[in-house]
Amino acid sequence: MKRVTGIGGIFFKCDDAKDMNDWYGKHLGIETDQYGGHFKWREDADKEKRCVTSWSTFSKESDYFAPSKKEFMFNYRVENLVELLKVLKEEGVTIVGEIQEFEYGKFGWILDPEGNKIELWEPKDKPLLDYHEGK
Repeated sequence: MKRVTGIGGIFFKCDDAKDMNDWYGKHLGIETDQYGGHFKWREDADKEKRCVTSWSTFSKESDYFAPSKKEFMFNYRVENLVELLKVLKEEGVTIVGEIQEFEYGKFGWILDPEGNKIELWEPKDKPLLDYHEGK
């Protein structure tokens, strides 16, 4: 079974998410919306498959990264979230919360040995691509 297949996103807290988005847009060309920036790419094994990697700022007050006390969280793409979380639990990895499912995929969370929260995403890229292309 494959585990992580790629990076799904990079998320970090900041004092003013809007100002930070504006700065990254002006100086680094990252276009953002209310959900952050989205980098579109094609899968190496299947050039027809279009994918998304997300980049998002969060308010310092956000509890989305809890129970981690860190100012960042990584999101990794996975192929079979339900089975992977079962295996990780058997291996003694701390699972955080319950799986959540949205039109753009399933999400689950774990903690690494230093308490960093990691988001695992079984993506459905098409709804995200359609949204960001105004479809």
